[in-house]
Amino acid sequence: MDLQEFFRIHPKTAVAFSGGVDSAYLLYAAARWGRETIAYYVNSPFQPAFELGDARALAKALSVPLRVLPVDILACPQVAENPKDRCYHCKKEIFQIIAARAAGDGFPVVLDGSNASDDPADRPGMAALEELGILSPLRLCGLTKGEIRRLSREAGLFTWDKPAYACLATRIPAGEPITQEKLAKVERAEDYLRELGFSDLRVRSLGEGAKLQLPAAQMGKLLEHRKKIVEELKKDYAFIMLDLEARDA
Repeated sequence: MDLQEFFRIHPKTAVAFSGGVDSAYLLYAAARWGRETIAYYVNSPFQPAFELGDARALAKALSVPLRVLPVDILACPQVAENPKDRCYHCKKEIFQIIAARAAGDGFPVVLDGSNASDDPADRPGMAALEELGILSPLRLCGLTKGEIRRLSREAGLFTWDKPAYACLATRIPAGEPITQEKLAKVERAEDYLRELGFSDLRVRSLGEGAKLQLPAAQMGKLLEHRKKIVEELKKDYAFIMLDLEARDA
């Protein structure tokens, strides 16, 4: 089955839309081959501000209505306590909210952007999607991350080369409670580094400090700007570390 066939079978769908590469292509496919679609963006402390901007821009370009759902995900104890299966509880909470809103809007079929490259063993949240009956067309049609990027480029989507961006909660070590303050510190640090021209980066919270993870090709640039980066990030962190293994190692 390909996506065109999928949307022939499911012509009216709601897309859980994050603004990332996968859900962006899924929304494009739904708009192109489906009869009617709507997008839902969950605005929680786990999402940085720029993601909402990208989501709004793409939904507008595709002429798809976008509903922004504010969710205080830290009000869910199973998420805020940050156990190893936090992603499962988070996905379940979020998709229950999306599914309820979508059903109320007349869209009983909800889709997410999981793809064929995603390993369920590394993504406990995928179990929650299955339990809730959420469909993953990209995965069902066997589309890998690389294929989705290629197809997105051919479709003219500005997201085609957007770096993968896991939610801010992944920056906090499992077992360490997640707070709004910790998430805000991470977002400020990552925003500052992006302003300096860095990309595909992570700022990992380490108690009172932070560990920077960058692609190997950007290590030299980081050392060039080391002094001002340390000065800026130490407004929030007691110490700053650099992971020498690099994100693309």
